Amino acid sequence: MNREIIEAIKQIEREKGIDAETLLIALEDALLAAYKKTPDAAEHARVEIDRDSGDMRVFQLLPPDGEALRVLPQPEFEIPEGVDPEDFEEPEPEIDWDAYADEEIDSIDVTPDNFGRIAAMTAKQVIYQRIREAERELMYDEYVDRVGDVVTGIVQQSDHRYTLVDLGRVEALLPESEQVSGERYDHGSRIKAVITEVRSSTKGPQVIVSRRADQLVKELFKLEVPEMADGLVEIRNVAREAGWRSKIAVISNAQGVDPVGACVGPRGSRVRMVVSELRGEKIDIIPFNDEPARYIAKALSPARVREVLVDDENRQATVIVPDDQLSLAIGREGMNAKLAARLTGWRIDIKNESTFASEGSDNFEEDAVGGKARCVAVLRNGRRCPNAADEGTHFCAIPAHSQLAELEAELGRPLTGDELQEASAPEGLDRISGLTEAGDPATTDGEGS
Repeated sequence: MNREIIEAIKQIEREKGIDAETLLIALEDALLAAYKKTPDAAEHARVEIDRDSGDMRVFQLLPPDGEALRVLPQPEFEIPEGVDPEDFEEPEPEIDWDAYADEEIDSIDVTPDNFGRIAAMTAKQVIYQRIREAERELMYDEYVDRVGDVVTGIVQQSDHRYTLVDLGRVEALLPESEQVSGERYDHGSRIKAVITEVRSSTKGPQVIVSRRADQLVKELFKLEVPEMADGLVEIRNVAREAGWRSKIAVISNAQGVDPVGACVGPRGSRVRMVVSELRGEKIDIIPFNDEPARYIAKALSPARVREVLVDDENRQATVIVPDDQLSLAIGREGMNAKLAARLTGWRIDIKNESTFASEGSDNFEEDAVGGKARCVAVLRNGRRCPNAADEGTHFCAIPAHSQLAELEAELGRPLTGDELQEASAPEGLDRISGLTEAGDPATTDGEGS
């Protein structure tokens, strides 16, 4: 029987990868604990297992006469709450047998007659326990290194508090806080999620997964875009409102590789796969740019941006959009602007052209020339006039732009963004004012700058 135990331990070592010596030492400790519970057990004893034959013997240890036993250092014990200090008894100190030479200790064989039966029962319990512990440790080591990875699992159980997902070897927990509002997780359905945390517990590793994390979008694109696996395309940043819209900023690390086109794929096949996995969540793919103004303008897509005024010191940007693009730039419940701000890391203030053009000079501090407000006239090339506005008006002294100031005075109101655009076209001022001697603002491009 003892030989069979040794063979079983060696087979476990081969199949489970658990060190046989570790199992044998654990078995010796367990057998000693079992022996201590037998009647008339020796006060000091040890169990030895022959590594070849499996023979198990119990030896009583007799330390040298007249010498105090050498013990291991005792840690400081704290009295548990609710326990009377007078009733608390510290554990017996552990004897340091390693401090004695073999010849100093007398050993007497005190193996009980029924020790074989005790050994068989104890060995079975210890081996099963050690196998479970080893498997838990192996699974923990496997999953703790996979934090941030996407895993595919099958929904086992779902309610308003959490969802259990079967990953094969372990069950993962999808808490309510990591679920996407509006998504249903039906029993037996297959879902992808990203591992956010792995906890060690007595029942094995507890894997926490998420469907809301920004990392999920990044990892799904890595699975679908070969250029990302090769390092040719990189996702610089992700901003996500789970279940509604995501924005990702991509950059190419190789000349000639279009990062946006690589993520979209032939006829949109790649991005369509990601959208399908996210159950219809919209995705905007934006080229990353080191120039803040261009980056911010792209981040507000699908809205068209007319101009971006940046304040590098405070990382603030004022974005000017056409009047018909204002609601698109802001987005539903401000979502588009919010995601753009999170993606770029800039505080973004969005204004339409009419509002921007009608603001007083005090509101042009971030866009001034020599301490004065800039002229709000629009040149034919679509750019703002670079000159400083005259005091008390929105326009500079260039004749064509002065006529715009006179027109504002006649109308008794500021010109709208559309009217400023119209005025920049040939004969545009004639069309909006009826004046016959209007100059062409476009011919003044660069004057006075």
